[in-house]
Amino acid sequence: MIYTVTLNPSIDYIVRVERLRLGSLNRMDSNLKLPGGKGVNVSRILNQLRIDNCALGFLGGFTGDFIQKWLEAEGSKSNFTKIADDTRINIKLKHGEETEINGVGPIINMDEIASFFEKFDVMRKGDIVVLSGSIPPSIGSDFYDQIIAKCEAMDVAFAIDTTGDSLLNTLCRGPFLIKPNHHELAELFGVTFSGIEDIIFYGKKCIEVGAKHVIVSMAGDGALLFVKDKVYRSNTPIGVVNNSVGAGDSMIGGFIGTYTKNQDVLEAFKVAVATGSATAFSTDLATYEAIQKLIPEVEITEI
Repeated sequence: MIYTVTLNPSIDYIVRVERLRLGSLNRMDSNLKLPGGKGVNVSRILNQLRIDNCALGFLGGFTGDFIQKWLEAEGSKSNFTKIADDTRINIKLKHGEETEINGVGPIINMDEIASFFEKFDVMRKGDIVVLSGSIPPSIGSDFYDQIIAKCEAMDVAFAIDTTGDSLLNTLCRGPFLIKPNHHELAELFGVTFSGIEDIIFYGKKCIEVGAKHVIVSMAGDGALLFVKDKVYRSNTPIGVVNNSVGAGDSMIGGFIGTYTKNQDVLEAFKVAVATGSATAFSTDLATYEAIQKLIPEVEITEI
């Protein structure tokens, strides 16, 4: 079973205002409400790929109910921990360049934290836990470390999608998958890349430190996969980019979901690239049909 963890989910409230006048009354030209959070996105992609998964995390209030009902309508299994405080709302204001106003997150108490960790007791060896997204300030910046320790105690694999020291300090604990983009990889080691050779050097370094699989996305230049002593590169399918939100989460869902079905790392990489591209070409996350259409366009070569 694949378990996704979203500690700080949200409703993403997308508002389009063509003529914005600060200090005056403005009317929306359109609006859209979507469930948000990186782990939630991974679960939604796994649903599209028809891969069993269970979404974990904290949900509260009417905003939490919205997310729960959306996931259930898409066929998602979930075992969220109910909290007293409300799940946050993030505002995405589209007026020329997008302006984001993100909520901080709910207050989570010790009883709610204990209830969350009880959800892990059903996990077994062979399961994978996907950790991604921000951490509510109320539970401490080391909360991923606590979850990883729980996974290690249960002999359960974990994937993690975070950045900076939080990611660097995790590599030695053997994550099943990390997926930085090339800017995040450079930031991880405090360097500047001058070409793909530098990206390859530091991608290999992540493997040497302990990561099992590393995908580095490079926007229009494709993506790199590092596994053991091998490096593979993909192209990028051709299409119009409409959406920058969720493409990385989609790649994670595509890779882990496919790998758990057939343990074929190259097929998993191909589906990951197709899934990330399908989301980028959409207004929401990728659909099954859009993913299947792009898979034949993805070409993988060994470097």
